[in-house]
Amino acid sequence: MNILQALFFPPEQPGGVSSMVPYIQEAFTDKGWEMELFSLPKRVRSKGTEDVAFETFDWRPFAGNPVVDKYMQTYKDYVWWTRMRIRKSYDLIHAHHPIAGLVMKQLFPDTPVLVTIHSSYEKELTLNGKIAPGGPEETFLTSLYGELEHKLDGIVTVSHSFKRYLSGFVRNGDSIGVIPNGFDERRFRPVSHDNAVSQLISVCRLVPAKGIDVLLQACSELKRRGHPFVLHLIGDGPIREELEQLAVEHNIYDETIFYGYMLHPEEFMPFFDIFVLPSRAEAFGSVFAEAALCCLALVGTDVGGVAEQIEDGVNGLLVPVNDPQALADALEKMMSDPDYRYQMARSAWLKAKSTYSLSRVIGQLQQLYSSLSRVPFSDDE
Repeated sequence: MNILQALFFPPEQPGGVSSMVPYIQEAFTDKGWEMELFSLPKRVRSKGTEDVAFETFDWRPFAGNPVVDKYMQTYKDYVWWTRMRIRKSYDLIHAHHPIAGLVMKQLFPDTPVLVTIHSSYEKELTLNGKIAPGGPEETFLTSLYGELEHKLDGIVTVSHSFKRYLSGFVRNGDSIGVIPNGFDERRFRPVSHDNAVSQLISVCRLVPAKGIDVLLQACSELKRRGHPFVLHLIGDGPIREELEQLAVEHNIYDETIFYGYMLHPEEFMPFFDIFVLPSRAEAFGSVFAEAALCCLALVGTDVGGVAEQIEDGVNGLLVPVNDPQALADALEKMMSDPDYRYQMARSAWLKAKSTYSLSRVIGQLQQLYSSLSRVPFSDDE
């Protein structure tokens, strides 16, 4: 079977898609399948000019809003780039972004097209203060879910909580599949270590939705309580300078290291003690599974896919969103009791190995591809 994985960002970009799809390609190639990756380069801007029409709603009344205009121009650019670059047919196309899915179905109407929705663009924009809740941009973006349901051959997402969210915008939410992300264990090598000072690490894009401001407040409280630590922040984003200034204001700049973007943070994480990310929303939260596979203790917020990965007090600790005191308490509990921290890290590692293996994802995808494709294939493919 010949399959195209249609991404939005190039695979070297940070995020859960990039940490999984290239390894899916490798695994399927090892099985003898043909699989290619396709994406829109970041340098392609404002090239597309074709008109766009959706069948379930009219997008034109939303024109003039900056987010909508940017989204639609990107859609046109994706059409332009796809027409220029793809010269062959595929048995099935698996898209990983609404734009990619809708464009591929537009250009290849006779090919089965499946989309995995990895996150909510509208929720991220709202939490990051870019659009108003309930405004025209949010209405436009959520209307696209109905268009996906109408045109595509299948919709999958990465957590049951995100499926419930998506179900509010489609006719048949029960038809949405759930395939949690999976990871190649060979990438993760836990390292035995004994740090004299607690080493905290967080990996994310530096945007308000990730709650790093709350983490800095919690760390300030830890310092006030007399707990030494080093906070390692891997990632970059539009509010980096604001967060650096916040670290200064909370008197923890000397304890905090801002690394910027790192391509393979899993090579770095095993030497630390606690992974913490107080997100305000997460469809899945791939970095928690990655940290678990590095055998780190986990502290997260009780939201979305994070709460499906962490069972509070069993394989990590969950705290409410926007609660720096509760976050400080959870970190203090992990930092003050090495045996408890090891127990949490060990439990997280065991769950991640059994639940978030790449082989599980490959098996689920193989069944899904088989059900959607019109091309028969043998069991040993």
